Amino acid sequence: MNKLKKNHFYLIETAKKIINARFKENRHHFVAAIRTVSGEIYTGIHLRTSQEKDDVCAEVVALANAFANGEVDIECIVVVNRIGDIIAPCGKCSEIFIELCPNAEIILPGIGGGRLALVSQLLPFRKATNPSN
Repeated sequence: MNKLKKNHFYLIETAKKIINARFKENRHHFVAAIRTVSGEIYTGIHLRTSQEKDDVCAEVVALANAFANGEVDIECIVVVNRIGDIIAPCGKCSEIFIELCPNAEIILPGIGGGRLALVSQLLPFRKATNPSN
């Protein structure tokens, strides 16, 4: 499952184009791109504020954008930084992805570009919580 295919590279390039066009120092440092099972691509850009605790991650914006358009079956996710490098999602976003789209592919940093994993593999030691405990 580690081989990137043409559609993965297209998703990466989509994210890179947006960060290249929209990067703004101290405002937008990351872009996430999500492809749904239907083939639609939804993107999100990081929103930094003067209050760091109020920052909004690109991953959450992209996922909310997909969900707002009725797309809940997520196929693949990628996040890039301001210079276009593939990065892993933050811990908070990893938790959100695990809860809402655990079987989606995620493109992570890897030798020669990127490598594929399942969202469910992002936090291998994550303890499942049971609300009844």
